[in-house]
Amino acid sequence: MIALEGVPFVLATAAATVAVYFVWPKSVPLAVTGLLLTAFVAWFFRDPERVTPGEPGAVISPADGRVVFCGECPPGRYNAEPGKKVSVFMSVFDVHVNRAPVSGKVTAVRYNPGKFFVASVDKASLENEQNGVSLETPGGQTVSYVQIAGLIARRIVCRLSEGDMVKQGQRVGMIRFGSRVDIFLPQSAALRVRMGDRVRAGESVVGVLK
Repeated sequence: MIALEGVPFVLATAAATVAVYFVWPKSVPLAVTGLLLTAFVAWFFRDPERVTPGEPGAVISPADGRVVFCGECPPGRYNAEPGKKVSVFMSVFDVHVNRAPVSGKVTAVRYNPGKFFVASVDKASLENEQNGVSLETPGGQTVSYVQIAGLIARRIVCRLSEGDMVKQGQRVGMIRFGSRVDIFLPQSAALRVRMGDRVRAGESVVGVLK
C-alpha cells in the first residue's frame, strides 16, 4: 500500500521513465535507472498495515525509527508543565507515515516555521520547522506529538484540525525524506523505551499513562 501523499511522486517518476524510454529507446541504462527510481519512490511512500496494542493507558509511537531521546523534560512550547519526552529519528529508510499515539480530541494544532538542522540532534526540537498536535484522552490527560522537519525533509503533512476526534493508531500525516517526531507525556507516565531502541508507528508502546 502506498500513502496518498506519495501517489503524485510515484506517478511523476513513472511518467518520466516512460518519456525517457520513448525519447531514447535504445538507452537501456537510462530506462533501468528510471525504473529503479520509481521503485524506490514507491517503497519510500509505503504504508503498511499495523496492529495497535490494546493495553490500557498505552501511548504508542507515532513514527517508525530510532529513539534518540527518552527522559524528563521541562515546560515548553507543547507542555505547560514538566513532563516526559520521547524523540524518534526517522531515517530515509523508515516508513514515514505518522499515526496517532492515543485516542482523543485534538485540542491544538500549532505550526512553527524554522530551520532544517539534522533531525537527530537535540536542537532540531527547538529550531527546526515543526507541527505540534495536542490530544486530550478520554481520561482528561494531554499527550502531544510534534512532527519536525530534518535536513532533507521540507514538507510536513498533517491531516488533523482542532476539534477532530482521533483513534489510536489512526494515520494522521507524514514527513517526507528523513525527520523526527517528539512525543510529550505527562510527568506521571511510565516510559517503556530506552535510547537506541527501534520503534514502529502504531505498534510500539513508548509509555503508559497512570
